[in-house]
Amino acid sequence: MYKLLIRPLLFLFPAEKAHKITMATLKALRYIPGARFVVRMCFCRRSKSLETELFGIKFPNPVGIAAGLDKNGEFYNDLANLGFGFIEIGALTPEPQPGNPAPRLFRLPKDQALINRMGINNNGAKAALKQLRSNTPRIIVAANISKNSDTPNDLAYKDYCRSLALLYDFVDFFVLNVSCPNVKNLQQLQGNQMLSQVIESVMEVRRYHETSRPILLKISPDLEQSQLDEIIHLCLINGIDGIVATNTTRSRDNLKSPEKTVAAIGDGGLSGAPLFEKALATVKYVHEKSNGLLPIIASGGIMTPAQASQMLDAGASLVEVYTGFIYNGPAFSKRIIRYLKKKERSKAARQS
Repeated sequence: MYKLLIRPLLFLFPAEKAHKITMATLKALRYIPGARFVVRMCFCRRSKSLETELFGIKFPNPVGIAAGLDKNGEFYNDLANLGFGFIEIGALTPEPQPGNPAPRLFRLPKDQALINRMGINNNGAKAALKQLRSNTPRIIVAANISKNSDTPNDLAYKDYCRSLALLYDFVDFFVLNVSCPNVKNLQQLQGNQMLSQVIESVMEVRRYHETSRPILLKISPDLEQSQLDEIIHLCLINGIDGIVATNTTRSRDNLKSPEKTVAAIGDGGLSGAPLFEKALATVKYVHEKSNGLLPIIASGGIMTPAQASQMLDAGASLVEVYTGFIYNGPAFSKRIIRYLKKKERSKAARQS
């Protein structure tokens, strides 16, 4: 029904407007007696065999929602009703910021892709904190944090520390976003010196707390191998708990959409099907280069249950979806979980 009816209707609207309609619909279900129960019955599938323990956290299943869908931490419990095992809210900055001018989110249906140049628009970490305090999460929540656009890179570490300290007692783990291609100069933070400063500073903040919250690093799929090697080394020696691979890409290679259409859209990070192979290669490389010592959350171009399985086979411990959720609809998590369970049963049958 989603692909035949709901998606075509949503795709009649500009992409950002369609997103707001979708989230408003999820919110409306809160006020219809029994609606959330029915949604959970339809989409939630628990499986003991798919429970994953990572960073000392027990995930009910390995399928999560990537950052960007719930920017301000307003809908995590609504998305939990769709069967996801965890959700990454944000990206969040210390101060609110409007992001880039609209239009800033575009579809490439022929490629099952999105291009966004949102610019990390969000209401700020304090607004997210208010949500987390007033609406106790019923799902594992990660906070994706970044710097404000007008903060110079040499002071970026202060922004990460502010958001980390503010949200520390209210989320389960953190993701440092230093790789968004839609904020000027942000990706420069992936350089060795600046990244060291960010990592060392947030680790210092963590040391002041009794509970050690996991801190992960989200990386770009467009890194050169030498840059990736430096980042892996830096993470290992500084105690980063894992990698989120990957963010969106600047690449426009091998698209099916007309060149004029893509050129007219202009700058922005590409997500969806064209990103999968780059993200998969990054997951494999990080896993092998770190000898499996850096846990990986795979995020990038997962459009089918089989691709989610490929990411796990390549060394990821968890997977995240975003564009795949947009194109496949609310049953996508259930489909992935069903596929993984079937694969496990087949494997068990072969071994018996």
